[in-house]
Amino acid sequence: MIWYTLLVAAVAVERVGELVVARRNERWSRARRAIVAGDGHYPAMVALHVGLLVGCPLEVWLGGRPSVPALGWPMLAVLVGAQALRWWCIGTLGPRWNTRVIVVPGLPLVARGPYRLLRHPNYVAVVAEGVALPLTHTAWVTAVAFTVLNAAVLTVRIRCENQALAAAVAT
Repeated sequence: MIWYTLLVAAVAVERVGELVVARRNERWSRARRAIVAGDGHYPAMVALHVGLLVGCPLEVWLGGRPSVPALGWPMLAVLVGAQALRWWCIGTLGPRWNTRVIVVPGLPLVARGPYRLLRHPNYVAVVAEGVALPLTHTAWVTAVAFTVLNAAVLTVRIRCENQALAAAVAT
């Protein structure tokens, strides 16, 4: 179980790295008169992701969840793939990527990298991670709870983001 706690801690460190990138990118965007949207749902999204990182090891430790290699190894592969997709998104968007909905008016939509295939590939990574991280060590309650709650948050988030992007491109 120690290895699983270390894995979740590594994902948490990765999240801190994302926040550092997001803060830098926010400064870049604001210097270009960015439009910020979705502040109402952002705290719920943050709480949900913190809940995932706390819930995974808690469920394993308190629930005595066993490690099932036949499930854990494939889920670890999905988790690694999700992280790779997330960083591909971050690299493709460059200073336009953020954890918040922040758009710079007048910039065209990005249509390269994973964005040439999907409109919101970062959310594919979030969904995959939300299933894979808990199931790497059979934390199925956390996986189900995160998936259901994340579906609700993403419904609001994607609507907000689409509206902000449409308004910014039209400007």
